[in-house]
Amino acid sequence: MIKIQYEGKEIPYTLQRSKIKNLYIYIKNGEVIIKAPLKLSNEKIQEFVNKKSKWIYNGLSKSCERVKKEKEEKIEKADVDRLAKIVKENIDKYSKILNVSPKKVRIKELKYAWGSCSSNKNISINLKLATKDENAIKYVVLHEMCHLIHMNHSKSFWNLVEKNMPKYKEYKKLLA
Repeated sequence: MIKIQYEGKEIPYTLQRSKIKNLYIYIKNGEVIIKAPLKLSNEKIQEFVNKKSKWIYNGLSKSCERVKKEKEEKIEKADVDRLAKIVKENIDKYSKILNVSPKKVRIKELKYAWGSCSSNKNISINLKLATKDENAIKYVVLHEMCHLIHMNHSKSFWNLVEKNMPKYKEYKKLLA
């Protein structure tokens, strides 16, 4: 493996030669790959790589951040199973207490909320809750179940949430 020098840092890269006319730089999954023509000298390749070292360093940094973020966001199957169990138990519990039931309950990736309740009485729970505290999950389920009665965030809605979960503000903070 060959290395690039940039601001005192060594960046390793893999050189691949093939029947191409130009040099190419790829950064994939935190790895730098240089594709070069078969007959191009190592000196010309190194010269090209040195000229592009800042671009390579910046691209590699972004790639590594993206890979790290993806790893952090990966949710284990055990966590998803735990989430599904907590959601089901609490949907059943609050269906009896509130005397309402959702038509459907889905656990899926939501971009802007921990949960949602549609006017069709369908509840969606954010998959990312799988890594959260059990009390935070219970709060989200109750919150969405209360929307089956009050499709808003009125005083009546919040009173219903608080009646069924007096510490809801404490649990809500666990979602931050």
